[in-house]
Amino acid sequence: MQRIGILGGTFDPPHIGHLIIAEEVRLALHLAEIWFIPSYTPPHKEEAKTSPDHRLEMVRLAIKDNPYFKVNTVELERSGKSYTIDTIKELQKRYSDKEFYFIIGADMVEYLPKWYRIEELSELVTFVGVKRPNYQLKSSFPVKEVDIPLIEISSTLLRKRCAKGESVNYWLPQSVYHYLKEHHLYGY
Repeated sequence: MQRIGILGGTFDPPHIGHLIIAEEVRLALHLAEIWFIPSYTPPHKEEAKTSPDHRLEMVRLAIKDNPYFKVNTVELERSGKSYTIDTIKELQKRYSDKEFYFIIGADMVEYLPKWYRIEELSELVTFVGVKRPNYQLKSSFPVKEVDIPLIEISSTLLRKRCAKGESVNYWLPQSVYHYLKEHHLYGY
């Protein structure tokens, strides 16, 4: 079976932290690919600040130079709230020859017991936890731990800097930086 890493999120916008996480997990676990899955509406967050079309295009631009990175639109196709159990079941139906590793930050590791149908989900997928400042990688559910360089960049912080007119150059791939400026996203 081919081993695929899944990195889901709003990607509002995608930034170098996402790319570093994906690459470090791919290398550490010898995964064939990392699939970036933009969510339509995540169940645990407020709605995205930009349209699904803009977020999808920014992900495509962000990952275009890495042949091991792919984008999968399963959650955008479904629209509405995106529960991981539904996404994984759909992926397993479409790609029965693949084994999935779901990458989450330490903040989500702590939140796992509250995930929708977590008992069933933990039987279907291997969770991969990556460190984040001020969080522990402790859970009653099995989670593979991967060490990554700690980079304190978040999409929220990027949006705030854009709204204030502050530079976010080098925090994003250049293609994403140019895209958000061209489309005047986040107040830029």
